[in-house]
Amino acid sequence: MDKQPIGPYERLISGSLLVMAAGVLDSYTYMQDGGVFAGLQTGNLILTGLRIGRGDYDSIVQALVSLLMFAVGVAIIRVIQYHYPSERAVTRKRVTLAFEILIFVVVSLIAGQVSILITTGLLALAAASQLQEFRRMKNSPFTPLMMTGNVRTLSESVLDFVAQGDLKALKKVGDIITIIGSFFVGALLNGYLIQFFHGQTILLAAVILLATILFAK
Repeated sequence: MDKQPIGPYERLISGSLLVMAAGVLDSYTYMQDGGVFAGLQTGNLILTGLRIGRGDYDSIVQALVSLLMFAVGVAIIRVIQYHYPSERAVTRKRVTLAFEILIFVVVSLIAGQVSILITTGLLALAAASQLQEFRRMKNSPFTPLMMTGNVRTLSESVLDFVAQGDLKALKKVGDIITIIGSFFVGALLNGYLIQFFHGQTILLAAVILLATILFAK
């Protein structure tokens, strides 16, 4: 049986760049926009529960905005998917990345001049777009926003190689380490650069996504 071809946006280089941008994005909103996440909605639910438990009701609005706008972002990309079926997936993915890049540029221009509810909402739209559209790497399930599943896969693959000598598992170990490392590098770069560029640091994510388009030729 022939192997299913790997699309240009399902290669390791594309996946690594996507998760690097996601690392920038979530660390940016956490540091710049008052301790919430653009994409890690599990984290937002945890923070909201903690804040309500402490009686800190004023600070839950931002997390709720992120949750709502994330849902809106998924709906927007789902509509785009209706109009660009699977045979036009490459074009659809480019449209999604262009949409994200546009959001990042807009946020870089308005950061510090408008309410953080607006920038948080816009960035949640971008995060949702990425999660909804980019869901496979090398013909396997993939999520660019959360590393929990990747850590689980890493542990499983290491054991499969050590216990059973599975060479495919060893290859997967290398891929997952690359993905996790890329996410970490994105967060690290944002943490360093935001000290100097503040709200404009989000342009780093735009540059990374532009590189994703260029490398996926």
